[in-house]
Amino acid sequence: MSGPAFQGGLDRAGVPLVDGIDKVTGRARYTADLDHTGALVARILRSPISHGDIVRLDVSKALALDGVAAIVTGQDCAITYGVLPIAMNEYPMARDRVRYRGEPVAAVAAVDAETARQALDLIELELRELPAYYESEAARAPDVWLLHDNKPGNIEREVHNEFGDLAAGFEAADLIRIHTHHCAEVNHAQIEPHACLMDYDPVTGRLTAQSVSQVGYYLHLMLARCLEIDPSRVRVIKPFVGGGFGARVEVLNFEVIAALLARKAGGRVSMRLSREETFITHRARPQTDITLTIGMRRDGRLTACSCEVVQRGGAYAGYGIVTILYAGALLQGLYDIPAVKYDGYRVYTNLPPCGAMRGHGSVDVRHAFENLVDRMARELGLDPFAVRRANLLAAPTRTLNDLMVNSYGLAECLDKVERASGWHERIGRLPPGKGLGMACSHYVSGSAKPIHFTGEPHAVVALRLDFDGGITALTGAADIGQGSSTVVAITVAETLGVALNRVRVISGDSAVTPKDNGAYSSRITFMVGNAAIDAATKLKQILIAAAARKLEAAPEQIECAGESFFIGSGAQAALGFAEVVKAALVDEGAITVKGTFTCPPESQGGKHRGGAVGSTMGFSYAAQVVEVSVDDATGLITVDKVWAALDCGRAINPLAVVGQVQGAVWMGMGQAMCEETRYLDGLPAHASFLEYRMPTMIESPPIEVAIVESVDPFGPFGAKEASEAALAGFPPAMVNAVANAIGIDLDDLPATPDRVVEALARRRREAKRAVAARAVS
Repeated sequence: MSGPAFQGGLDRAGVPLVDGIDKVTGRARYTADLDHTGALVARILRSPISHGDIVRLDVSKALALDGVAAIVTGQDCAITYGVLPIAMNEYPMARDRVRYRGEPVAAVAAVDAETARQALDLIELELRELPAYYESEAARAPDVWLLHDNKPGNIEREVHNEFGDLAAGFEAADLIRIHTHHCAEVNHAQIEPHACLMDYDPVTGRLTAQSVSQVGYYLHLMLARCLEIDPSRVRVIKPFVGGGFGARVEVLNFEVIAALLARKAGGRVSMRLSREETFITHRARPQTDITLTIGMRRDGRLTACSCEVVQRGGAYAGYGIVTILYAGALLQGLYDIPAVKYDGYRVYTNLPPCGAMRGHGSVDVRHAFENLVDRMARELGLDPFAVRRANLLAAPTRTLNDLMVNSYGLAECLDKVERASGWHERIGRLPPGKGLGMACSHYVSGSAKPIHFTGEPHAVVALRLDFDGGITALTGAADIGQGSSTVVAITVAETLGVALNRVRVISGDSAVTPKDNGAYSSRITFMVGNAAIDAATKLKQILIAAAARKLEAAPEQIECAGESFFIGSGAQAALGFAEVVKAALVDEGAITVKGTFTCPPESQGGKHRGGAVGSTMGFSYAAQVVEVSVDDATGLITVDKVWAALDCGRAINPLAVVGQVQGAVWMGMGQAMCEETRYLDGLPAHASFLEYRMPTMIESPPIEVAIVESVDPFGPFGAKEASEAALAGFPPAMVNAVANAIGIDLDDLPATPDRVVEALARRRREAKRAVAARAVS
């Protein structure tokens, strides 16, 4: 498999995003900005308790209120939904039992927001409260109430894998260390709150849905499923989306509820959640406890790794099965480890369900791994860069769990950040309270195996060429701010050799564009990019044939340079693009071609249970160095500078790659320093942007980005993903830097000032006890 050579005809520094002007000028229309004329306003009644049986739900008084057009409850939808065919255990509104505080119970569509609010107050809800569990340990205790009767021990999914000879691996180690890290639940905190606009035509029985979704195809499927209508009667349109980060890679309950209301009311329904409701409907990165055992030789070579992960998953399955599998599968693929054992537990608790978040499943475990390796390197007196270099993979290769590694630029990433940060000149020589830390990470370029196997290609792109010479690229891929539409435009323009502004991209309208699985697992550049090249290659062949006819030559004699077509190198007659298009349209009219891409079976993972998770055609790799200052009086950590190198294969749009790396680093900084979702009796304690602490521009450090182009043999022009790998390296690099600065090893994320102060106080207490013990002896 190979694509056309990447000629670099576009500016190799990169180009601004094709939809950037619309966004910065305010022309872009997000879901809440759409024309809501004639739309009813929808609001949701939510459970006031964390766990209980619904004894009585009476909506008669609310329904009698003037201005109320429709009310739906759990009884209006007897069909479960979810992203994974094997884990659809959630109703859009609770039926018989509520399992978390804030779970939808009923919903109202009214002429305005105030009427809808009054109607919610008139709904009579009686609940019989049951015991609730907010921590994994409590939910797993003996004799607890089960959240789901078919899940003993409140375990959603248990994973046990072992590859290689673990006993021999630990036997060969000179140092074995075991340690437990705790990572808090964190939220995506995208700028745009959840919103949708559902339009149901009672005459035709057709539903048009516009929403903030990252996965229009799955939204299409689930709306048809829950409303029990034929999928051909559903149209999903994706407006501009103000951030996703994984929050919207599942269909969310409010989308189905609004559709149910639209059908019941026979018209348009607008649903816009408050920020607090958006937090409750979060699907975020779960609270995770990681216990690692690592064996290392004196030369830094890793000999074995055993890992136990416990994730607090919340009340429903969501993406949980995949998340707990990712956490183990991606222990591999970064370094060469001779033996790996993984035990994972995804636990049901009475909290909003967690799901996918940037770096899905890998970030917390990578943090624990890179931090423990760093501690062991210090104990053995080894340089952390040397330890990583002692364990590099050699591509092409397959890992123990059968992940395919075709290109591997980690060594160059290490070189880049080592030199740029002046590591060897500065480590150990910084003033008191200042420190350097480093870490590595990786991520998949799309999951090689689709979630819903249909036998269809993993990506399809259609191109249309008409009389005006404009090329319209049609793709179902959701651009949610990451720049995927720009990647499609560039790959088409590069393959055809035409100007970028000749290409127009229309994306995310299921009535117009081919189906695409959506924006998750960093799949669009790799899969959709390859499909776009395939389509453009076919279009180019048509144009060459037309030029050949016009020039009375054989197609193989035709050469292209930019937008000119001519015979051989000594062309006397050359045709411009417009002339060739005119010739191509004779007898045919507008031309439409289609390109596809499918990951081959050999890339789709091993045969062991869960082996498909983590499989990909191309891993990206990253290394980071973080410099910090730590105030040992207040515990405040300041990030002074970050050096980040990313192996993204060939960078199709270097300008966008730099932006993606900076964004990933910044998101990692939030998780490392301050972001944490806490609950008080099941109620989110920080469900607003005033209370959910995130870094601001004031705290944003200089981020120096280096792009490493390993040129993947299967990527479009050699490209791989460029969004997620750079995130997971930040938290361990920062915590390692804190250890270098003040000699304190932190076990918990985020590393908030109170935790740093507590760690310093604990060290002082231990030092005093040691002095006292020596005095006694």
